[in-house]
Amino acid sequence: MAEEKTKKAKKAKKKPKAPSKKAKPSRPDKVNLYSIDGKSQKKIDLPEVFHEDVRTDLIRRAVTAAQANRRQPYGPNPDAGMSHAASTWGKGRGVARVQRMSQGRTAVESPGNVGGRRAHPPRPEKDWSKKINKKERQRARNSALSATAEPELIIKRGHKFKKKITVPLIVENSLEEIETTRKALRALKKLGVMDDIERAKAGTHVRAGRGTMRGRRYKSPKSLLIIVNDKEKTKRGFGNLKGVDIATPNQLNPELLAPGGMPGRLTVISEGALKQLEAW
Repeated sequence: MAEEKTKKAKKAKKKPKAPSKKAKPSRPDKVNLYSIDGKSQKKIDLPEVFHEDVRTDLIRRAVTAAQANRRQPYGPNPDAGMSHAASTWGKGRGVARVQRMSQGRTAVESPGNVGGRRAHPPRPEKDWSKKINKKERQRARNSALSATAEPELIIKRGHKFKKKITVPLIVENSLEEIETTRKALRALKKLGVMDDIERAKAGTHVRAGRGTMRGRRYKSPKSLLIIVNDKEKTKRGFGNLKGVDIATPNQLNPELLAPGGMPGRLTVISEGALKQLEAW
C-alpha cells in the first residue's frame, strides 16, 4: 500500500508538458533587387506589411466571400415541365393516377417522369452573397501578401522557381517597359521563373461539363502575379502568358494573392510598386 501511495505521489508531482510551438516559416528581412537580366543589383528591405502573420482562415473567408458575391442567381421558368395538355385518367384503369397527355400514355407534369417538372429546382430568389467586415478583408489581403515572402508556402502551392532567388521577386522598373511577349519570356527565363510559366501551359486542359459550350472551355493553373505601377503598359509583354495575372498595388485583393484561398502565390514586383506597398 505504501509503495502504491509513493508511486501516485510521484505521478502527481510530474509537471504537465507544455504544448509544442510550431516554428514559423522563415521570412527574409532583406531581398535582392534584380535587373531584367537576372543579376542581383543590391539588397533592399521589405516593407512592414510582409511581416504580417499568415492567417489562412481569414484569407479563405475573404476569397469565399468574393466568389459568392460574384455569383449570379439562377433558376428555371416557373412553367417549366408544366406546359402539357394533360389530365389524370382517374381510378379503375389499372394505372397510376398521374397526369397523362391526351394524345398518348406518357405520364407528365410530375417529378421523376419523362416530361415532368423538377422536384426541387434552384430558386432565383436565393441570396448567395456573404458578408465580411472591411477590416477583416484588409487584414486578409495583407496576410496573403505576406505569404508571398515565404518559400515554403510557394512551393506548397506547386509553383516552380530557382531556389537561389529571393521571394517575392523584386525587379527594376525596366520590367514595365517590356512590350513584346518574346522579350518577356527571355526576361522571365533569366529571372529563374520560366519553369512556372511552362507548368501553367502544360496544365491547361479542356474543362469537364457544360462549361465547354458556355465560353469557358479551357482551365489553366495560376502562375505568376506581376505587381506594377502601369498595368496597361505591362500587359503588352506579359498579357498573353498562361496563368499570369497583372495588377497594380491598388487592385490587390485576397483572391489575386491567394487563388482558391491558398496563400503563397509566386509574385514578381517592380521596384516602383514596392515603394507604394510601404504605405500599407
